[in-house]
Amino acid sequence: VQLQASGGGLVQAGESLRLSCAVSGMPYNGGNMGWFRQAPGEEREFVAAIRWSGGHTVYGDSVKGRFTISRDNAKTTVYLQMNSLKPEDTAVYYCAAAPRGIYSSLGVHSSYNHWGQGTLVTVSS
Repeated sequence: VQLQASGGGLVQAGESLRLSCAVSGMPYNGGNMGWFRQAPGEEREFVAAIRWSGGHTVYGDSVKGRFTISRDNAKTTVYLQMNSLKPEDTAVYYCAAAPRGIYSSLGVHSSYNHWGQGTLVTVSS
């Protein structure tokens, strides 16, 4: 599995940004895709995940109601739409894949064994 994240940048608080992750090598009918983030000096945090086949989604508590994860119908790209951004959303965002992931492991960091290179999101106040 290969992942290429893009779309990061500098925005002001309250604005929106959409991240993209180009995906190749993922099984068409299985596994999980997720977004995680890591702020300076902090541990990597779960943001959102989606079942690659059925499209079920889960979110971290800090982003519920503001962020939306989705994928295109061709299953080549996963997106993270981020609205109402806050300064505390500032972090490097990583997309991740778990080709053998199951429903119950959607938000489990250790279940993801393929990672993209990360894209920096900076939210100014």
